[in-house]
Amino acid sequence: MPYFQKLPALNLGQQLAGLKATYPSGAGNISQRVLRWSTELTPTPLSRAYNVEIELRQGIRPKIFVRTPCLLDLANGRRIPHLYCQKPAELCLYYPEFKQWTHSHSLARTVIPWSSLWLYYFEDWMIDGEWKGGGIHPNVS
Repeated sequence: MPYFQKLPALNLGQQLAGLKATYPSGAGNISQRVLRWSTELTPTPLSRAYNVEIELRQGIRPKIFVRTPCLLDLANGRRIPHLYCQKPAELCLYYPEFKQWTHSHSLARTVIPWSSLWLYYFEDWMIDGEWKGGGIHPNVS
């Protein structure tokens, strides 16, 4: 028997229940087989609040967007690193080919904390223009 067993995928209902339990101030639903969750993240006590939205379809990687404030406006014309897409700003939280996130992982325990960390590094990048969050930068549109 292998030491590591593959965990079963969490369905959208299980993901939504985990988000509601962990982030009760957030809100979301499942409609037409798509889970959408919005919550407010504040990476540090001195940070502004960001409204973040997660979109998850079964079998497809989650998409994470910052709805407000507009990251492009905050970047003041600079190209933001670690985004899958600049408009709308879709956060790059992990490298999909490395399987750091799979459908057996809880969004509440991975994607939400990773989003807060990404925002921390974004705020730091705005100060000096250097991305200190590491990772592989994706090709963006």
